[in-house]
Amino acid sequence: MRRIFTTGSAALVLAFIYLPLLTIIWYSFSAESVNSFPIKAYSLEWYKVMANDESLLRAVGNSLRVAFFSTVIALFIGVPATFALHKFDFIGKKLLERIVLMPITLPGIVTGVAMLSFFPKIGVELSLVAVGIGHITFLLAIVVTQLLSRFKRLDPNLEQAAYDLGATPLTTFFTVIIPNIRTAIIGAALLCLVLSMDEIPVTFFLIARDNTLPIEIYGMMRRGITPEVNAISTLIFLATIVILILSLRFSRKTND
Repeated sequence: MRRIFTTGSAALVLAFIYLPLLTIIWYSFSAESVNSFPIKAYSLEWYKVMANDESLLRAVGNSLRVAFFSTVIALFIGVPATFALHKFDFIGKKLLERIVLMPITLPGIVTGVAMLSFFPKIGVELSLVAVGIGHITFLLAIVVTQLLSRFKRLDPNLEQAAYDLGATPLTTFFTVIIPNIRTAIIGAALLCLVLSMDEIPVTFFLIARDNTLPIEIYGMMRRGITPEVNAISTLIFLATIVILILSLRFSRKTND
């Protein structure tokens, strides 16, 4: 009886979460300009409209550029930083770890307002660059959390063996450490791409004239939900599923 109750509860929770997403996918194939049930005719017309929407395509390009830039910089900073946190003990290490992880615990609106007030004081104008910097702050936390657990499972004898063979610390890092954590790096990168593409609160406060995809969709929805919004949402959902599956596969390889 307990097993049936647990299974039924889990099914209800999953249905509550995913039925709206499936509804969006279903309505994206409607031939009508207004969402209505039941759907009288099916068509791919709204996917064609979406593909010809220049502002929407521009927003997709902006989101991809911001996500790529933010992810690369977060990895460039986060990988050596995580290695240092794992390898060295120093005063304030625990505090530093908490500070690095703080952006993913703070509400996005708090981070966005703080950056909106701070960036102009240091000469950073509201733009896609400011959005990218804002994304880096919480993506660093993602990189650190993903890689720190992998570093803890890394055999320390590998590094010592490289030193015994005459390798320098820098050579050891790039030829021994990086190859052994590459699956964790790839998984973290894919997760960062998804989170950056989906970010709204920080982006909303730091964006200027060039919208990212979530902000563009938000503006479109203020005029009412159309099948064009459903179409782009469907593609985003499917792309996210693919990226998350790849991320989980790399994470499993990391754990093996």
